[in-house]
Amino acid sequence: MAKDVTARVTRSDGWWAVSVDEIPGLFTQARRLDQVVDMVREAGSLLGVDVGAVEVAPILDSDSQRMLEELEAARKEAEEKQRISSGLTREVIRRFRDEGLTLRDIASLVGLSQQRVAVLSKDV
Repeated sequence: MAKDVTARVTRSDGWWAVSVDEIPGLFTQARRLDQVVDMVREAGSLLGVDVGAVEVAPILDSDSQRMLEELEAARKEAEEKQRISSGLTREVIRRFRDEGLTLRDIASLVGLSQQRVAVLSKDV
């Protein structure tokens, strides 16, 4: 049966040093994070362990970790604002269409192409 593991990775001299607590003695390294899963599976097979799912858990210094958390928060905030903006855009297009404005005039007002306004006006 395949064993699911967590690969803890830290930067060391241009490499990612990899350890897996669930498999004693499993240590390896990778140049890039996208290589970690394959390296863990290969090292596991050398130790006679069938590795299933691998969660890659980078261990970063506190400043880098804080920056990543800020980035994630900013992205979530941007996604929420984009969702709100999309809803408002559709609402404005609907209102302007109800008032009899042309697609061209609406496009000029909302800053979209006439073609995009035409598509969005079908959705509202």
